[in-house]
Amino acid sequence: MARTLRALTQLMGWACVAIGLFHVLAGNAAIPGAGSAGATVDSWGRFMGSSFVGYGLVWLWAVRQRPIPAQVVRWMAGVFLLGGAGRLLSLAVAGRPQWFQLALTVIELGLPPVFFWLADAEERALRDAAGRNGGGDGGGGGRAATAPGSSSPAA
Repeated sequence: MARTLRALTQLMGWACVAIGLFHVLAGNAAIPGAGSAGATVDSWGRFMGSSFVGYGLVWLWAVRQRPIPAQVVRWMAGVFLLGGAGRLLSLAVAGRPQWFQLALTVIELGLPPVFFWLADAEERALRDAAGRNGGGDGGGGGRAATAPGSSSPAA
């Protein structure tokens, strides 16, 4: 499960960065059905694209950590789920969007529960490995905390 978390986190990060950059560069052309929506929607879409790049970079930051921080994964999955909930609200208020937006809604509602389930997989795997190797110190890798400027463990 830890390997699956790592792969999905990396995929999520790169996908969000790529999609965000596409929106920054293409503007309205990146939004199905919004090609002639005007300058205001173009400006908003490019801004949101840059925000999505930042969102993707946080996923990529998380995947570079050992272990991947479960709390960050849960927060980021929650933001993604909120986006899907926003699409559902739009569906209820404004009606059915272009088909691709419906497909994105399914992804945005279906993927977060997977991330919630896998969020602590790597932390758990490292904790279990430490326990099997006699390092049952709560995941600290067998290192005792030391006081600054000393070589003895802190009291």
